[in-house]
Amino acid sequence: MISSAFDIADFETARDGTPLRHPRRPKARYRPLTALKHFRELLKDKENTVEVFKIYDALPSGQFIPRVRALTLSPHGEALRASEPFLPPILDDHEALRQLPEGSVAHAYCDFMEREGLSAAGLVEESEKAQRPTYDDLIQWFGYRQRDTHDLMHVLTGYGRDALGEQCVLLFTHGQSPSQGHLLLGYAGSLHLKKLVKSKAPVMKAVRQAHRTGRACPPLVELSIRELLGKDLQQARAELNIPDPDIYRECHRVWREEGIDPYDLLAPRKTPELAAA
Repeated sequence: MISSAFDIADFETARDGTPLRHPRRPKARYRPLTALKHFRELLKDKENTVEVFKIYDALPSGQFIPRVRALTLSPHGEALRASEPFLPPILDDHEALRQLPEGSVAHAYCDFMEREGLSAAGLVEESEKAQRPTYDDLIQWFGYRQRDTHDLMHVLTGYGRDALGEQCVLLFTHGQSPSQGHLLLGYAGSLHLKKLVKSKAPVMKAVRQAHRTGRACPPLVELSIRELLGKDLQQARAELNIPDPDIYRECHRVWREEGIDPYDLLAPRKTPELAAA
């Protein structure tokens, strides 16, 4: 399935001549053992983003090329490529984004990125550490777009950058764009989290809710990000069928009651009095 999809893509181009798949782009290879190797490395250091990208490369989805084709060769996709050729300069221009109305997705995004010390350019730098070759084709544009909307997903869904929040965003992403890489990282990572932290927190219920939310939400990669940034945050969530992540918040509540810091799950437990302080 993967091979035939890629072969068809060799001959398709956008109106401006950009190929769907560059002729020098290697065929996708399914390498589950390689993915497991990189997953084990990631468990040693969850901040090692390079391992994440290597896992994605080792578990290509047979539906990826059809999704790229459906968007990029459509009139809507052509318009998106013209108006949003590359998202990081748009997302990192906080001065321009702050000119949009208070309460907008743009303001929430700027608040999140500034609070966490993040930038879209920083995510690009992390992905480039994987030293993956790049090609001038529609696959590249689509792949960049999926990567560059990651932090926007945090903002729209309400999931933080704590360990559980990241698992939830991974499974939200799988709901949007199914791939075994997201499935492995999301569910295996959540089970590993439960193993490390003995607690009554409903971790698996939280990630399953995130997975359902991703399926119900229109794919963000297909939306005009400029238009989305200008919308009221609550309005955007309603339009995108994104509910309050109440089970995720319940996990945080339970952990705090148990003296566990949700943002440092492996730290020594505090006494209930300190946890409530």
